[in-house]
Amino acid sequence: MSVADSQPTAPQSLYAAREPVFPKRVYGKFRNLKWVIMIVTLGIYYVMPWIRWDRGPSLPDQAVLLDLANRRFFFFWIEIWPHEFYFVAGLLVMAGLGLFLFTSALGRVWCGYACPQTVWTDLFILVERWIEGDRNARLRLHRQKKWDLRKARLRLTKWITWLLIAVATGGAWVFYFTDAPTLLVDLVTLNAHPIAYTTIAVLTGTTFFFGGFAREQICIYACPWPRIQAAMMDEDTLTVGYREWRGEPRKNSEAVKAGAEQGDCIDCMACVNVCPVGIDIRDGQQLECITCALCIDACDDIMARIGKPRGLIDYMALTDEVSERAGSAPKPIIKHVLRPRTILYTALWSLVGLGLIFALFIRSDIDLTVAPVRNPTYVMLSDGAIRNTYEVRIRNMHHEERTFEITVKGDPAIRLELEGSTDARVSVPADEMLLQRVYLVAPSGTAAARMDRTDARLWIEDMVNGERAYRDTVFNGKAE
Repeated sequence: MSVADSQPTAPQSLYAAREPVFPKRVYGKFRNLKWVIMIVTLGIYYVMPWIRWDRGPSLPDQAVLLDLANRRFFFFWIEIWPHEFYFVAGLLVMAGLGLFLFTSALGRVWCGYACPQTVWTDLFILVERWIEGDRNARLRLHRQKKWDLRKARLRLTKWITWLLIAVATGGAWVFYFTDAPTLLVDLVTLNAHPIAYTTIAVLTGTTFFFGGFAREQICIYACPWPRIQAAMMDEDTLTVGYREWRGEPRKNSEAVKAGAEQGDCIDCMACVNVCPVGIDIRDGQQLECITCALCIDACDDIMARIGKPRGLIDYMALTDEVSERAGSAPKPIIKHVLRPRTILYTALWSLVGLGLIFALFIRSDIDLTVAPVRNPTYVMLSDGAIRNTYEVRIRNMHHEERTFEITVKGDPAIRLELEGSTDARVSVPADEMLLQRVYLVAPSGTAAARMDRTDARLWIEDMVNGERAYRDTVFNGKAE
């Protein structure tokens, strides 16, 4: 054994330093579709808080508002109260089923087109391309070790533009939680709550870093979906793939040099140069691929230039590969999309949506909860009567003040009294909840007073339109 062999060797590093990805600009139908989706999604995000919606003098006029102070969510004509959280839960279930559906049918199409990380990364790359130039120019600038005035000017301009976009992103988010015009004035005049500034700062920092520097690293390492998506896909899922049986052997490959007939792939690297995650789709399906289809646009453009048919890189399924290798035509797209799994997801998604719509139309504009006061369970009055105390919360979800009458049904001997009121009627302001203490009294000697528990039902009735609601409770007597 030599002296060199006896020396301890340093452990191999398991971390590879990130090589920045500089996607080349590409033209085509999928790139145009991504531009449209980016404009629509960013437009909705930035503009939505500024849309007004008249709900009357006592309610906010912001179309979309998560009113944490009053614990309500406003979406145009829809108003969701805390006890109606099942609407939010239903929407989350629909979002999950929708993600399963799209992944089952088209792979990571959500990641490639509508994921916020993808949308903002596209925007940041667009700014980078405007300022520093296309791929080759950005590569030269990156490899330039010496910082001269030009490089400093370009980088500073790019970072400032990114920062402004990031600030607008964080600012738009806080506008969803309070009146946007009022908050904007408070932010500019430094009168806003510190939470608003903190939230904007955090979202600014994350947007700036994720969209400007982390980019594909978020998709590869931080996002769990690439590792879950396989459970949603099968051999009929349409995803971006390379027709290796048509493209190989490539131009200038050893096989071609040895006399083999050349395939359609000329090894131009266009598909690699436009990929936002820096992979080579010709190596097969990879965890990093976000199915954005920009490689399809790039390859189709090259095929058109050299007079070859499009589709060397295309949306395809594993079953297509088997049939095409055998010389058969691929299965129609509609048969890939409409199969038992996707039909099941669509049916479940539709059922949840229809259930939410049905619940929205049948929900009442009044509601109450009844909470017996358990300490003490009952009180014996001076005349021997037994009294139970209840805290009744009445929600008036109308946009005007309403008067409600409270009554009790059950043992006819039980009478109802309201704290602070001479009758059984209370007024509840518009879009508010009233806490009212209610007493149920059973005279001495009655069955309710002697029994341990007696069923009772409290009713409220809207004196304007006669709408009613009830809650069941129990009356606790002195068991004999």
